[in-house]
Amino acid sequence: MKIKYTILFLFIFISHAYAQISPEQLPKPSPVQLAWHDMELTMFIHFGPATWQDQEYDDLSTPLSQINPTQLNTDQWADVAVSYGAKMIIFCAKHTGGFVWWQTKTTDYGVKEIPWKQGKGDVLAELAASCKKRGLKLGIYLSPEDRYLGAGMGGKIADPVKQKNYEQIYRKQLTELLTNYGDIYELWVDGSLVFNIEDLINKYATKAVILQSTAATIRWVGNETGFAPYPAWNGIKEADARSGNSTASHSNPNGNVWLPIEVDVSIRRPTWFWKTWNEKNLLTVEELMRIYYSSVGRGCVFLINACPDTTGLIAPAETKRFAEFGEEIRKRFGTPIKETQGKGKELVLNLHSSKQIDHILLMEDISQGERIRKFTLEGKQGSDWKTIFQGSAIGHKLIVQAYPRQFYETIRIVINESVGEPLIRKMAVYNTGTPPVEIPKVKDNWNLRHVGSWDITNNNAYLFDEKIDLTSYCTAAEQYELAYVIKGGNIQDAIFSYDWANTGKWEDNIKEKDRLIIEKVDLYFSGVESNQYLHSNQGFSNRIVFNLTGIPSELLVQTKIHIPAGLNGAQIEVYLLRK
Repeated sequence: MKIKYTILFLFIFISHAYAQISPEQLPKPSPVQLAWHDMELTMFIHFGPATWQDQEYDDLSTPLSQINPTQLNTDQWADVAVSYGAKMIIFCAKHTGGFVWWQTKTTDYGVKEIPWKQGKGDVLAELAASCKKRGLKLGIYLSPEDRYLGAGMGGKIADPVKQKNYEQIYRKQLTELLTNYGDIYELWVDGSLVFNIEDLINKYATKAVILQSTAATIRWVGNETGFAPYPAWNGIKEADARSGNSTASHSNPNGNVWLPIEVDVSIRRPTWFWKTWNEKNLLTVEELMRIYYSSVGRGCVFLINACPDTTGLIAPAETKRFAEFGEEIRKRFGTPIKETQGKGKELVLNLHSSKQIDHILLMEDISQGERIRKFTLEGKQGSDWKTIFQGSAIGHKLIVQAYPRQFYETIRIVINESVGEPLIRKMAVYNTGTPPVEIPKVKDNWNLRHVGSWDITNNNAYLFDEKIDLTSYCTAAEQYELAYVIKGGNIQDAIFSYDWANTGKWEDNIKEKDRLIIEKVDLYFSGVESNQYLHSNQGFSNRIVFNLTGIPSELLVQTKIHIPAGLNGAQIEVYLLRK
């Protein structure tokens, strides 16, 4: 059944008038979400036929007789997770190619068909046992896309009969994973889903957070580079939450749903599977710490991917890097100089003597929602208070770098704006003795790209443009924005600028009366309409946002536009931005 996606642009500018919201109206995390927040660090594991193919996506070319990880040891995987402080391992039980690592009758493309343990092996069972021995939680990644069974992104198949059959297979696979391996604490539905699985989640996954799908209880940050914005509010509007693929860009302190953010990065960035050549990609400890500051240090959970090789082991250089990363975290933040907790508009931490400080760690009691909206950190040496930092969100955790390093006798936080009484779970000070960590204000991505244009020949018309091919531009799992602007005719050229260093937002000089209005957008992934990945950009009638959680072999977009009067001879230009 063809899905039509009509965008009705009813633009409402969001007010941040905090006084209009009561503490009772704030979204609040569930006990499951609270426990997930406290994990802070988790491990991802990608392992499959792509490991043998030296590429990112399984192209189904490897004979199953060649997949034989004779040294596979899930105890080693779990030990690596423990070495850097991870609290959970999320295993990629099925990636986009469709190969499965557990015993199942739903497909003949999996562990039953390979030489390893004479086809009787079950990586999920072994990993569950390894996690249990070490006190680690277990999560699973079950790709909706399945190339072996013909399902595209989101589990979508053009043929309705095949679609129904695949939905039954996916639901069976999910049920097996949720019921045969003990409690599952996180479920990745990468790329979201075009069908409903909420009944299975409500029945079998009551302890799990869910990434993507309409049942989502956490959301993707929107990139795979390790950058979370500040502020990274946990609130989000319900419509965005239920879309199945919202990101950090949808954050709204006055939203009515609690949907926290997960930052995922591969230690061999940007590649997710082991390759013969990608050890050189291993992130340095300094790079990992930069991501730590811009993820955990901004209230998000940091999910780091490990890449077992064809033997089934995580390579020595990789295990060493994980351990070094964990040691650096413990070295910096293992023991504070002093800490306190409290509530109210001001909280004072008396150090009793002059102490050199370079970091302040803040945690809000988020069980009652994000109440703090603006605050000031101050330090006192002698009689004068000095401003150290001014911010907005604190959330689960905020790591403040207090450079240049100074001596202080007293530290205090002053809450300038809040919804109800502020609740501080922790305020701690440190002297790490390390240089400042440079965190980019926006991701280091390419700037605006011109991707298409067409002539205007009919005023006040609705016009379908030719399909624009975005395949060569959309080469990473990111959030993208398309803008349709008028050039030529009787108005000045549209001029776009992107303020990378400050606002992280792009602006144009088109007057409101000259704006184009998008009436309908169709997005095609590998020939299949995939409009579930589209979002309107609130406040802009000429822009549309879409999320890529995987890379389709072909990506086309087609748009229906309302043309303002008097524009014969002008052009519609299309620009693309990686957000």
